[in-house]
Amino acid sequence: MMAGTTSSTAVAGALFSAAASSKPRGSAACPRVAGGRRRGSCVVRCDAGAEVQAQAAAKAASIAALEQFKISADRYMKERSSIAVIGLSIHTAPVEMREKLAVAEELWPRAVSELTNLNHIEEAAVLSTCNRMEIYVVALSWNRGIREVVDWMSKQSGIPASELREHLFMLRDSDATRHLFEVSAGLDSLVLGEGQILAQVKQVVRSGQNSGGLGKNIDRMFKDAITAGKRVRSETNISSGAVSVSSAAVELALMKLPRSDCLSARMLLIGAGKMGKLVIKHLIAKGCKKVVVVNRSVERVDAIREEMNDIEIVYRPLTEMYEAAADADVVFTSTSSESPLFMKEHAEVLPPISDANGGVRLFVDISVPRNVSACVSDVGHARVYNVDDLKEVVEDNKQDRLRKAMEAQTIISEELKRFEAWRDSLETVPTIKSLRSYADRIRASELDKCLKKIGEDKLTKKTRKSIEQLSTGIVNKLLHGPLQHLRCDGTDSHTLGETLENMHALNRMFSLDTEKAIMEQKIKAKVEKTQN
Repeated sequence: MMAGTTSSTAVAGALFSAAASSKPRGSAACPRVAGGRRRGSCVVRCDAGAEVQAQAAAKAASIAALEQFKISADRYMKERSSIAVIGLSIHTAPVEMREKLAVAEELWPRAVSELTNLNHIEEAAVLSTCNRMEIYVVALSWNRGIREVVDWMSKQSGIPASELREHLFMLRDSDATRHLFEVSAGLDSLVLGEGQILAQVKQVVRSGQNSGGLGKNIDRMFKDAITAGKRVRSETNISSGAVSVSSAAVELALMKLPRSDCLSARMLLIGAGKMGKLVIKHLIAKGCKKVVVVNRSVERVDAIREEMNDIEIVYRPLTEMYEAAADADVVFTSTSSESPLFMKEHAEVLPPISDANGGVRLFVDISVPRNVSACVSDVGHARVYNVDDLKEVVEDNKQDRLRKAMEAQTIISEELKRFEAWRDSLETVPTIKSLRSYADRIRASELDKCLKKIGEDKLTKKTRKSIEQLSTGIVNKLLHGPLQHLRCDGTDSHTLGETLENMHALNRMFSLDTEKAIMEQKIKAKVEKTQN
């Protein structure tokens, strides 16, 4: 994916353009009392009035933009709404930038809500991990939708859009879908074949189901990505022998310690979540016999202790974190803290390390946002390593998994073909509805003419009902054949091709203009949402 990512970044730089900004005019000056002093209450009222005016102006601008888009909608009828992914990863951006864009899991639903409130975004999902921050969307307009998402990312992170564009990658439709499938399969990870990313993709789906935030296309795409990830792992063994980020962190720590005393080093883990638990697991695999764990609560540590009997686990509460660090040679950090736990001043007061263990305290930080500030390395007896420093650990066993990755691409192509076929099959649904609506309008019109000719006063309820049933029955029988030829689940490519040909033919014969009607309906819904 590296080559594709690089080219996508270049495309992003060419296509992204800054949105034109407009400022509402300021409110009229506040009246003054004798002596030229402003009335305090007037200042408050003027500020409030300016804010209301600004909100009204922003809403009016959004509605005007959508109405203008509706007027020019014919230009967008040649292609359906685009699936896109806009983001950055360990391959394109440093950890300093990724941590500013990171979105905590509990905030994913809110982020999705904000994204789908943008004028040209129909559906959205957020995948935010220690190695990547990616936003998947279905956009009404490709250029406008992308610009809105980039502006949203800039606003959330405080990073200027111009600076963001230098690190973002952007993929569209089948390329975006393939990227997600590769991410789920572990092919785009720092550690090729690592399994934790599949669990994180699953969590996106669970989060969306709980909040009702995922749309039809995004939901199906993520579920198919999970299927692809499972197949790749079971059919290629790409994860066999592969290391996770946690095991790479353990490997890195042992590489930096003196070889003769690496197993006697005092190990401290801060955070007993999923990543922390894996750190303990890999310490056991390397022969470590004791680890101190600092965590907010003891219950999670007790659960790990019951599961792992081959190592002594000592619990210390979060309030004793710095005392525990003073007694440690290696400090692993893996918490969801939004701010650093260790700054330079914290490291400076820690006692020096024995020369037998290298004389340097190692901080191995696998959290994003980072738990350990980079300035800690300025302290003479401390060294800091973060997720970006793990690359050297995984290079040695990369070649074998690259061969397996090539095998995985065959599976991904199969799953991608299934997803594209399913999405193609959705195209017929609007035509079915439009044809049914067209026939019902004709039936209702002709029925009304017939009943007026007969005379309402000459019809019994039974006779009227029989005539209505007759008209409905004729329409249903006439539509049965055409509608049967429009129904397809996308599993057979030959049948799907015929179905799409039938759809285009019926659109031409009955002048249904389905695509334009759909676009106008979507824009109308967006305008109404903005107005409300």
